[in-house]
Parts: sequence; C-alpha cells; structure tokens
Amino acid sequence: MSGPTPILALDLGASRIRAGVVLPDGSLAARADGLTRAAAGPDVVTADAIALLRQVRDDAPPELRGSIGAIGISAIGPLDLARGRLRRPPNMPPTFADAPFAEPIGAALGLPWAIDRDTHVAVLGELAFGAARGARDVLYLTVSTGIGGAIVSDGRLVAGPDGVGGELGHLTLDLDGPPCGCGARGHLEAISSGSGIARAAREVIGDDQAPGLRALRDRLAPAPLTARDVAGAELDGDPDAAAIMARARFGFAQAMVSLVDMFAPELIVVGGSVARGGGESWLEPARTAVRELAFAIAAARVRIVEAALGDDVGLIGAIPLVAGRLDR
Repeated sequence: MSGPTPILALDLGASRIRAGVVLPDGSLAARADGLTRAAAGPDVVTADAIALLRQVRDDAPPELRGSIGAIGISAIGPLDLARGRLRRPPNMPPTFADAPFAEPIGAALGLPWAIDRDTHVAVLGELAFGAARGARDVLYLTVSTGIGGAIVSDGRLVAGPDGVGGELGHLTLDLDGPPCGCGARGHLEAISSGSGIARAAREVIGDDQAPGLRALRDRLAPAPLTARDVAGAELDGDPDAAAIMARARFGFAQAMVSLVDMFAPELIVVGGSVARGGGESWLEPARTAVRELAFAIAAARVRIVEAALGDDVGLIGAIPLVAGRLDR
C-alpha cells in the first residue's frame, strides 16, 4: 500500500461478525453484520466472514471499489499474528484452535491483510479517532461477552514478544471464584463479563432461589437468559438481579484499582456492550474505588471514560492497524 486508501475491515467476535468499507478518516462507506456461527466450526465462520466482506465491497460506491487496498481484521484472541490464525479463543469451541482465518480471507478477496486481537484494534481506533486522541499512556477494556484489554505505553502497544500480552480480563479477583472460560477461576471476566453475569443468574436459579429471575427465564425460553436480561431485571426492581449486577460492578471497580496501581495510566477507556449498557452506573463505582484505594499519584491523574466508537470500533480501528502494519 502507498498513501491513504479505503480498506475492507472485519471484526470477528464471539457473538457477531461485522464487516465494513472504511475510509481513511475512519468513516464507513458500507457496513454489514451477522451472527458468529461458532458451533458450525471455523470453516463456516471463515466463509461467513468472506461473504460479509464481499457484500460490503459490492455495497460501497462504485468509485471506491477499485481503490480498496487491504483488509484489516480484528478478532478474538489469542492470535498467531504472523500466520493469521486463531489460537484457541477461550469463548469459542475447541475446533477453533490453530484455525486458519486471515490467509483464506485474503486469498478469497485478493488483498493483503493485517490482523490483531480485537482489543488492540479497538485501542488503535480510540487513539486515532475516539476517546483516547492525544493520550500516550492508556488502558483499554471492553466488557462484553468476555472482558478483553489492551495496554498503550508512551504511544506504543505493549503486547509482548508474541503479541498476546494485555489480557486484562484475566486478572484474578477471587481465588475460589467462579470458573473462567480460559480454565482458571475467579478472573475479572468470570465475575463481571456478560457471560459471567448470565452464569451467576443461572446458578441462583439452579439453587432454587431467585423467583423473579426464574420466571423471567421461563418467559424467555427457549432463548437463554443473558446479561442484558439480568440488567433489565435490576432496573425493574428484582433484588437477585440487583445483587448479581452489584457484584459485577464491584469486581470491575476493584480490578481498576489494581490496574491503576500497576500501570499508572493517564486514561482508561471502557467499551463493550455490558459497560455501555450500564453507563455511569458502571463507570462511577470504578472512579470512586480508584480515588479511595489506588496509590495517590496515579489516582489523582487517571481518567476513566466511556469508549467513543461503539460497536464499530473494530472496523474503524482497522485503519490505523493497516497503516501501521502494511505501510511499514
């Protein structure tokens, strides 16, 4: 690539796949999304991703189609960045271990590709176009189905020698806590993520408690009870839902104290559907905990803010991803 050109962008999540044609200023000229059919296996998910990319390419204005220069891919990690493969994502079936992803997509579209973990792409997007513009020392967390993270120090991603560092959602909060999708116990993700909240609701129902949540589950069946449902039940006054959500917010707040003490960032950007749905009720307890419990110098400086780019952050962040990887 040489010079700014439109790109195809793909964001593979545990629940949804998003695709877009993204312009150099971060705006989208076309966009499409669909479910991640993980149970059908990696070949089906890869084929769905290719189909979505072809769809958005064909939906883009004719004058843009011929100038698309590359594919930027955001995907759930961990990843083999050099080979563009998934490396046993904890929220996906075991069949995704070492599954090819970027290479067959690039071959199908006839374009060079760059890939990175979803949270790395997200923080690149927030640095270039969103809530982290102008910042140099940033932590990014997404609170969604799982909890992912990214670390930026002096303007550079801190990802370790093989690119898999920065898994902030796997900070241990409770040695005897609930199981995490990665196989360990008591991680932040196990307590405060969407999957952790839904699991906690299932457990209290299974213990023959929580009549309100049990009735909600039965009304929703056969669809499963989700974190969104639990959050809605809290707003409707259900005490068991309120206790589950309070524990999730408390766990997140305590994790922020540890992260501020460890990294002393100037900014923490928080995205993802669970945090976005909670808004200030999710962020303010974290700010309060940091003010009261974190080391004073870092606590006085850090700001904890909502991400600016929403669900499309993985698409918009593909612009700086491609610029940094393929233009070198």
